[in-house]
Amino acid sequence: MLSKSQISFIKSLHQKKYRKEHGLFLVEGIKSITEFIKSSYQIHSVFYNSEQAHLLPELSANINLFEVNNVELGKISTLQTPQGFLAVINIPKNKKLEHNELRNQFTLVLDGVQDPGNMGTIIRTADWFGFKKIICSDDCVEVFNPKTVQATMGSLARVEIYTGDLAAILSKSNIPVFGALLNGESIYNVDWGNEGFVILGNEGKGITPAVIEKVNKPVTIPRVGEAESLNVAVSAAIFCAELVRVKN
Repeated sequence: MLSKSQISFIKSLHQKKYRKEHGLFLVEGIKSITEFIKSSYQIHSVFYNSEQAHLLPELSANINLFEVNNVELGKISTLQTPQGFLAVINIPKNKKLEHNELRNQFTLVLDGVQDPGNMGTIIRTADWFGFKKIICSDDCVEVFNPKTVQATMGSLARVEIYTGDLAAILSKSNIPVFGALLNGESIYNVDWGNEGFVILGNEGKGITPAVIEKVNKPVTIPRVGEAESLNVAVSAAIFCAELVRVKN
């Protein structure tokens, strides 16, 4: 049975300031938790419903394991319908971005993406198409937001996320910078070469002026119908698919 202090502590991790303070975040659902268990992430503790205990993978002895009932799980879950499992996981330190590791590949760069669902979907999409790294601006939604984590469906365990000042990061590299802009060359006609940063902007405002200055290859997804804009996660999927097609 969970104590009031345990419940209070886990519920505090629903909020960004406490995730940052304690260096911990939450993952729910056995499939997603299993992906993190198989990864380099450090698992702090796992809470599970006894009726589904048989689904638990083999766990390291240093992971705290707690059996809980549905009522307790409902108190600590971020979901309206808890999925039987909740893990508390250590947030990794923001590793230094090594520019030589970005050569001969394409890297997604997100400028001010605010919606947790969009962020999670982009991470999941990047994982599907084999992109290993994503660079986010400082004002992007936090990737350890529970809604973001849930939307990644475990892909966050495999995609490295870097956060920083995009203009400064791009200034330090001579890798081509492709930007998703309305006045760019058609995505289907671009000479992509074999490496580059691919920048996608904020849902409403697009790429910020300071980052646009670093773009040397504007790219657009041609519009055929009458829609005013594309969802940023959909745009990311189109870019990833085209890059993989060209590279292969």
